[in-house]
Amino acid sequence: MVNESPDTPPGRTLRPTRRGRLMLFIGVVLVLVVAAAVLVPLLTRGPKVERARSLVIPEGWRASQVYEAVDKALDVDPGTTEKAATTADLPLPAAAKGNPEGYLFPATYPVTSDTTPQSLLRYMVDTAVERFGADHIAAGAQRNGVSVYQTVTIASIVQAEADTTADMGKVARVVHNRLDRGMPLQMDSTLNYALNRSTLHTTTGDTKIDSPYNSYERKGLPPTPIGNPGEQAMTAAINPTPGAWLYFVTVAPGDTRFTSSYTEQQRNVAEFNRNRRSASGG
Repeated sequence: MVNESPDTPPGRTLRPTRRGRLMLFIGVVLVLVVAAAVLVPLLTRGPKVERARSLVIPEGWRASQVYEAVDKALDVDPGTTEKAATTADLPLPAAAKGNPEGYLFPATYPVTSDTTPQSLLRYMVDTAVERFGADHIAAGAQRNGVSVYQTVTIASIVQAEADTTADMGKVARVVHNRLDRGMPLQMDSTLNYALNRSTLHTTTGDTKIDSPYNSYERKGLPPTPIGNPGEQAMTAAINPTPGAWLYFVTVAPGDTRFTSSYTEQQRNVAEFNRNRRSASGG
């Protein structure tokens, strides 16, 4: 039993005065303000979500260029990504023999502080395997009498040789026509790959180098792709434009001449040389 105050009449309860009610209200408000001040920092103190940066791999880049770009994007020592390519357990086709050239798919990739050279290379190869493993790619390769890996090699040549996207199908047709006839491809792009350069100026000496990528001296396709082709080049490789062309040369930007006549090709090459000398002031 709780004793009642002697001053409180039986059966009545105490009620706060107006001033008491005001002080009680102020006290409640102060408690809520303090609670909010404590709660807000707790709610905002959690880990911040890192915003991913973008690494753009353009179509046609060689593996060496991709490695260098990844090294810079991840701020690691030069050569780190190239070394990682040999230990990353990449899901490459058996025909690649561990060489990711051609399968570092050109695209925009997210990069964070958790990204490693191995994880980024695996992402690129996974993307290429998914795209190049599509049924229509396999069907197109079979239709053309080549393997999927050889199709990637053809696409890499198309990517390097075509002056415009519209020319890709014709360039692919020249490659297929020459392969079908047992002719050497005679592509400057394969020489450039062997010499680790990019140029339109090929000398007679260049065409004599001892390399499996010397398509002037050796028939058939080079042993690996010479770059990393995009989807448009792959589409051209499996669906080359119908035609009997065996030669082509870009005589001026946007003006690539295709022909089946060696005599006409010589005239076109002569025009290309004149344009080149004029551009260089020679």
